[in-house]
Amino acid sequence: MASGNDSQTSRFLLLGFSEDPELQPLICGLFLSMYLVTVAGNLLIILAILSDPHLHTPMCFFLSNLSLVDICFTSTTVPKMLVNIQTQSKAISYTGCITQMFFFLLFAELDNFLLAVMAYDRFVAICHPLCYMVIMNPQLCVQLVLVCWVISVLHALLQSLMVLQLSFCVPLEIHHFFCELNQVAHLACSDTFLNDMVLYFIPVLLAVGSLAGILCSYSKIISCIRAIPSAQGKYKAFSTCASHLSVVSLFYCTGLGVYLTSAVTHNSHSPPMASVMYTVVTPMLNPFIYSLRNKDIKKALETIQGSIALELRKH
Repeated sequence: MASGNDSQTSRFLLLGFSEDPELQPLICGLFLSMYLVTVAGNLLIILAILSDPHLHTPMCFFLSNLSLVDICFTSTTVPKMLVNIQTQSKAISYTGCITQMFFFLLFAELDNFLLAVMAYDRFVAICHPLCYMVIMNPQLCVQLVLVCWVISVLHALLQSLMVLQLSFCVPLEIHHFFCELNQVAHLACSDTFLNDMVLYFIPVLLAVGSLAGILCSYSKIISCIRAIPSAQGKYKAFSTCASHLSVVSLFYCTGLGVYLTSAVTHNSHSPPMASVMYTVVTPMLNPFIYSLRNKDIKKALETIQGSIALELRKH
């Protein structure tokens, strides 16, 4: 197909992982399994928090929001990829691509900001335990989540509007399994200098800001834990933030891995393979991390499991 300007873009082609027909059923089965586990695991976390009054705490409120965002985050990319495999079509409409890009950026930033808010929550819980419920009152918790949503929506809207200003050249082939912002912008025929500035500067600024907040919170948490005289007290204090620390490490390490992989390699298969870690694997593992490390959530999940088993016996 000859290159040229296509200002009336109708569709993009998502090339995915492999064009080998024999691998498509394997890829479809693998991603369907991971998607179902992700949705089921995060829904169980939300259900456990809603059903157990002991889990109606600020941290669990943020965790339930994180679980909801993880479901939405994975749902922006995986279902479309599964449909394309089943229909043997790689096409996604221009409108569908921009929409997918918007929601992907929205939920990615929400993950980022919610992890920072949860770090602040852990700081207050460990360093100011007597004032915890006063500081982290329901009104403040809702306000913090709303701020996360507003900033995320504005960022996703800005990036999407910037892409809408571009004209694209054929062939419109994206070497990814979803409409990734960087890949789409590189297909443009028009000048992308301003887009590149917005594309790289703002996400880095937001990510660094959130990470700085997390590091600041944990530096103060470490100082408070070191001041605790007993080893048992130190262990108990650290265990309250171990789950969050694990999720933060997983989220930022996989995100950094994707960034470095795309920066140092020109292999078209590397970006989609690396992106699987933070788009699918991380949301899938989060419920396991919190349920295994948090005794209250684990107990609530066991109660739900027992109730389901009892209902099944009745029928």
